Amino acid sequence: MEAVFLGMNDAGENVYEWLNSREDIEVLALLTEKEQLSLIRDLQPDIVVSSGFEHKVPEEIIEVPDKGIVNLHPSYLPYNRGAHPYIWPIVEDTPAGLSVHYMSKEIDQGDIIDRKKVELRPDDTAKTLRDRLMEEQTRIFIQNWNAVKEGAKGTEQSPDSGTTHYRRELDEFSKLELDEVKTVAEIIDKLRALTYPPQGLAYFERDGERFTVDINITPEKQIDQRSR
Repeated sequence: MEAVFLGMNDAGENVYEWLNSREDIEVLALLTEKEQLSLIRDLQPDIVVSSGFEHKVPEEIIEVPDKGIVNLHPSYLPYNRGAHPYIWPIVEDTPAGLSVHYMSKEIDQGDIIDRKKVELRPDDTAKTLRDRLMEEQTRIFIQNWNAVKEGAKGTEQSPDSGTTHYRRELDEFSKLELDEVKTVAEIIDKLRALTYPPQGLAYFERDGERFTVDINITPEKQIDQRSR
């Protein structure tokens, strides 16, 4: 079987290397730019695997591979379709998780092959949650590979269920309004969701200068262990 790989993030790198180590599939190309998508039509692969591809794929390209485009998305679909799925579970109390699904013309709305919830911990930040999602995403793809290879039938999503977020939302969400009234829990959750070292996503402005903010939360048992 012949494949093309789309995108590249931490999970994608692991899956790409894993596929290249196998004898039951040949990866013909790795595509990361929108302008390269026409190569799928030229190569006519049996399947396309996508992880971290940052561009919308046209329907005419999605229809090329017989076994479809299988996408790895770090959210528990139908929740947190679209951008930054490791941020929104922290502030919206939606399930954190990951999904293997078929790509469709609508963002992250294709039939779900498999999905898994991932624990959202009180000390999680966007960075720690994303790291854990990337690790689990590799595992769930490998576990489902035989089903994917055989053209598993997915479970249809309802377009009216779940949540969707877009890249543009992060700009507005990242700004801290100093006179805004919130509970301590809301403030902590927002800072957790915007803590992504080394750069701080949260910021406030004062006297014409911008200041970035992040948060560090340490479970008490870890402090006790360090003091021994």
